[in-house]
Amino acid sequence: MNDRKKLRRQFLKDSAKASGLMMMAPLVGKIKFIESAQKQKEITRTPNRIKFAVINIDHPHIYGMTDAIKRGGGELIALYAKQPDLAAAFLKTYPEAKAASSEREILEDHGIQLVLSSGIPDERAPLGIRVMQHRKDYLSDKPGIITLEQLAAVKKVQQETNRIYSIMYSERFENKATEKASQLVASGAIGQVMQTVNLAPHRIHNNIGKSGLADRPDWFWDKNRYGGILTDIGSHQFDQYLHFTGSSEAQVLVSQVGNIHHPDKPLFEDFGDVMLSGNGGAGYIRVDWFTPDGLDTWGDGRLTILGTDGYIEVRKNTDIASGNKGGNHLYLVNNKEMVHMDCNNEVLPFGPLFVDDVLNRTETAMTQKHCFLTTELALRAQKDARMMSLKK
Repeated sequence: MNDRKKLRRQFLKDSAKASGLMMMAPLVGKIKFIESAQKQKEITRTPNRIKFAVINIDHPHIYGMTDAIKRGGGELIALYAKQPDLAAAFLKTYPEAKAASSEREILEDHGIQLVLSSGIPDERAPLGIRVMQHRKDYLSDKPGIITLEQLAAVKKVQQETNRIYSIMYSERFENKATEKASQLVASGAIGQVMQTVNLAPHRIHNNIGKSGLADRPDWFWDKNRYGGILTDIGSHQFDQYLHFTGSSEAQVLVSQVGNIHHPDKPLFEDFGDVMLSGNGGAGYIRVDWFTPDGLDTWGDGRLTILGTDGYIEVRKNTDIASGNKGGNHLYLVNNKEMVHMDCNNEVLPFGPLFVDDVLNRTETAMTQKHCFLTTELALRAQKDARMMSLKK
């Protein structure tokens, strides 16, 4: 019996060698799990460094935007919103803000330096133009601009007024694992970046967290109002592509969009993807509205950054493979090690840096050129996209 067991073990060893599995075995169990940083306080500037207000809050992203500016030392002064229910909920969260009677009341208040908005997407650029013409800076939810014509008008007024027109790309600025990836890439941890791959699934009926929308408003289904899937949720991914590859010039090689599963909503797009080429690297983007109900978050967003000496994968919102709860997981593999990082202790610098820029007329949070190039790539990909269809 013992001889038979020995023979079986030897047979399994020989089979593993033949298949190459023995070469993989030494790697098993050697991945290190660490916290990327010790628990620390968020970066918070001295309060009341600038005064800011909010106009229009059709998307609850405004809560994260407001919190970021408050971390930077912004003092929230006022809110104007057309919907009484949305306004009441916002003012309950931020009781320090007063309810303005009109947009004009905020625009003509000379003490207010910055305006935030998460209005209906097609209304964001026209509002931003009015804000800049009133000598104030502007931070919009994404997409901040939904047509090339709007982009041209915004760029013209921005150059005339020299005000900041910025867009909150929260999948980079408000995700701690993506912030850690920025630090690692800057330090040379994976060598020169060659490509990014962004996968960004979303859930349509989402009631998770403050940014959730269990029921979508009418404008959500009309691409004339939200700009199309590549313009809308894809804008995050174009931002990350330019940021991580360091590309200052880029072109869309091919793009496609489709309405695969929502025939009752003819002006809606539920799938899109893009291939990009730039002077800093290549990129691939896939966005969709097909997050299944069984997932524990609104979307299993992933970012892979390929470098000459390694790669990084960010699992932004969940990690179904590791069994660890929550998001902000980062995997690093290079010539020295394999590491799984829990990045929940990282701090988010965007808000403080943006308030610094308002005060100092600098571009430390995001350059104006980067903001506009991100938008232009998304708009061109959307405009030139091939319509895809599947056989039923």
